[in-house]
Amino acid sequence: MADPAGLPPRLRPSTVPPPAAVTRALHAINTCTSAAALAPLRVHILREPALLRSTAVISAFFLACGRLRSLDPALVLFASLPRPHVFVFNSLLRSLPQAPACSPLPLLRHFLGLGARPNRYTFPLMLTSLSSLRELNVAHSQVAKSGFARDLHVRNALLARYAACDPDLGHAEQLFDEMPRPDVVSWTTVITAYRNHGHSFLALATFRRMFAASVAPNRVTMVSALGACAAHGAVDTGIWIHQYVQKLGWELDVVLGTALVDMYGKCGHVAEGVRVFSKMTERNVFTWNSIIGAFALVQDGEMALRWFFRMKADGIRPDAVTLICVLYACVHAGLVDIGRKIFNLIVQGEYGFQPGIKHFGCMVDLLSRSGHLNDAFRVVEAMPSQPNAVIWGLLLRGCKDHGDSVLSEHVTMQLLELEPENASHYVTLANLYAETGRWLEAHEVLKWMKEKGLAKDAGWSLRMLEDRSSKCISDGNFMECAL
Repeated sequence: MADPAGLPPRLRPSTVPPPAAVTRALHAINTCTSAAALAPLRVHILREPALLRSTAVISAFFLACGRLRSLDPALVLFASLPRPHVFVFNSLLRSLPQAPACSPLPLLRHFLGLGARPNRYTFPLMLTSLSSLRELNVAHSQVAKSGFARDLHVRNALLARYAACDPDLGHAEQLFDEMPRPDVVSWTTVITAYRNHGHSFLALATFRRMFAASVAPNRVTMVSALGACAAHGAVDTGIWIHQYVQKLGWELDVVLGTALVDMYGKCGHVAEGVRVFSKMTERNVFTWNSIIGAFALVQDGEMALRWFFRMKADGIRPDAVTLICVLYACVHAGLVDIGRKIFNLIVQGEYGFQPGIKHFGCMVDLLSRSGHLNDAFRVVEAMPSQPNAVIWGLLLRGCKDHGDSVLSEHVTMQLLELEPENASHYVTLANLYAETGRWLEAHEVLKWMKEKGLAKDAGWSLRMLEDRSSKCISDGNFMECAL
C-alpha cells in the first residue's frame, strides 16, 4: 500500500534466493586461488545461461581474474557477452592493472558498440589505466560524447590523470581553468601536481587562490601545501597552516604531523619540528626520517645520530632514506669512524637492504673530505653498478683539496669516459698537466678540444690556460712555467 504522504513503499530485501547454480559458481570463483582454474570456470559460465545472465557471477569472475593477474579469461568472456551491464563493465575495468598490456579504450569502444551506456563511475575507473596523453585525449573526447563533461567526479578523475601524465601540466591547467566550480579535490589535485613537478611557488599560489575562492582545505590539501612550503622555504606559510590546523582542532595524525615536522626541518626550524614530533601519538619511519634529516641539514651530526639511535631503541626499523640522512650527517660533521661503521653494517645486510648509489656517494664524500682518498677509491671500485659522474666528481674534489694529482688524473679520465662532451673535464685535465709542468700534454688536450668544438663552453679559464701553455711551449721553458 502506498504511503499516505504519497511516497512509494519502502524497499525490502528480496526474499527470492539466487539459483543454486549461481551460489555454487560464486563460491568457486571467490575461493579460486589458481590462475589455471579460471579458464574452466569461464567455460562453465558460458555453458550455463543462468550464470551468463548473472551480473554478480560475471563481475566476481572479472575481479578474480584481476586478483590472480590473469586477464585473458576475463577478456574472452567479455567478448562473448551479448550486451553487458555497466556494472559488469566497471568490474572489468577494476580488474585491469595500473599499466595494462592492452589499452582499455578498445574495450570501451566494444562496450559502446553493443548499445550499452557507461555511467559516472566508468570513466574514472578507466582513466586510472591510461598513461599517455594521446589516450587521455581520446578518453576526454569520449567523456564529452557520453554526456559526462560536466560531472565533477569525472572531471576530477580526468584532472588527476592529466596531472600525472602531462610533463608541463598544460592540459591539467586548461581543464582546471574551465571548471566552473572546482571543489577541494580539484584544488588539491592541482596543488599536488605543482608540488610534484617542482613548482612549489605555483603550488602555494594556487593554495592561496583556493582560500580566496572560499573553498575549505582538507588534510590532503594541507599535506601537499606543507610539502610545497618545505621545498620553497616558505616557513611563514607553513606556520600559518600549523596555526590553521590548531584552530580547527585537527588531530596531528601520522601523515599531517610528519608533513609539519618535515616542513619545519627543511626550513631550518628544527626546534619547532621537535615540538611537533613530541606531540604526535603515532609516528612512522617517515616521521623519524624527517627529524633525523632536519638535524643533518643544519649539519648537527651528533644530534642526528642521537635521534637515529633513539629511533632504533623505539623499535622502528630504519629504511634506505634513514641511512642516507645519517651518512649525510656524518659527512658534514666529519664523523669518519661512525660513518664507516654504519656503512659497513648496511653492506653486511644489517638493515635488510644493500647500499644504493646515494649511500655510496655519501661514503665517498665522507672519506674524500677527510683525506682518506685510497679508501674512498676502494669504495668506488666496490660499487655493484658503474659509478656515475657525481660519484667520481666527489672523489675528484677530495683529490684536489688534498693535492693528490696522480689520483686526480685517473678520476678525470673516468669522467671523460662517462661524459666525453663535457668541456670542463678536459679543462680539469689540462690544468692537472699544467700544475705538474706537463705543458705539452696540456697543450695537446686544449688543441683536441678546439678540434672537437668544445672550447666555447669552457670560458676564460680555458683561454688563459691555452695562452700560457702556448707561451711555455714556444719558449721551451717548462720548469719556469710550472712554478
